[in-house]
Amino acid sequence: MTAPAERAFVVGEALIDAVTRPDGSRAQHPGGSPANVALGLGRLGRRVDLLTWLGHDADGDLVRRHLQDSGVHVLEGNRSALRTPTATAHIGADGAATYEFDLEWDLPETWDEEPGEPLVVHTGSIATVLQPGGAAVATVLARRRAASTVTYDPNLRPVLMGSPAHALPVVDALVRLADVVKVSDEDLAWLHPGVAPAEIAEEWSRSGPSLVVVTHGGEGAFASTSAGARLSVQAPRVQVADTVGAGDSFMGGLIDGLWSAGLLGADRRQALADVDAATVQAVLERCARIAAITVSRAGANPPRLAELD
Repeated sequence: MTAPAERAFVVGEALIDAVTRPDGSRAQHPGGSPANVALGLGRLGRRVDLLTWLGHDADGDLVRRHLQDSGVHVLEGNRSALRTPTATAHIGADGAATYEFDLEWDLPETWDEEPGEPLVVHTGSIATVLQPGGAAVATVLARRRAASTVTYDPNLRPVLMGSPAHALPVVDALVRLADVVKVSDEDLAWLHPGVAPAEIAEEWSRSGPSLVVVTHGGEGAFASTSAGARLSVQAPRVQVADTVGAGDSFMGGLIDGLWSAGLLGADRRQALADVDAATVQAVLERCARIAAITVSRAGANPPRLAELD
């Protein structure tokens, strides 16, 4: 087995977000949950590759430039989309976003990745459920797990994923495969209505992941570890511009924090399983700061490392 390289590998959708605000104004921004996670990691100074499904068109070129400007290496494969996917985000008066999508999702069969296995592999959202690419994503994660930490954020989109009964088997399979799961309370309410998020997090942390984190928007986050730790952090109070990309920036911060703590890579799997509450607390407090900065400005615009330091 090749030794893990000091880089992250993110697989999932990148797209154009067309944002419609309460006053009727519109703007276009590159987005997509996994792409936003890669963007956040790049801005925090991490080497990161993104395997995605873009068209060779003006929208695709815009997405590539946006990611590359933040240090993300967008992998080119032997196949690509006919056109770049789009999502329309409608921003409500409270800053929350709802989405409409126009996309197809698949993966190339081969791509131009650097030699050596990555330290961490991340996926989530549309890429894991929408076919035919969803099955390919699961295969990529399963193959990489021997050398890499696997992280997962369901980041569910009901308008594309059908009923909870349809999405749940996919989510459960990836939770069992993952070492770290970050999920929102909204996702859990859709998947398991009437069940307390903390109860689900504790159940998941006994089924495979070493760490499960539930985000509660402006109310902070809750974490459950397989070692038995349970803890919460508060979110800093900020003026919210919108919530686009907030969870993704939190996820990027979570990967980055575990990276700094020396807990990524398959050879550190036991250390991650044994992680103490104080380490998790410190990581999550920094994640909350990252997400707070993101929601304080428009669009999926996570902070750079210098803004945190």
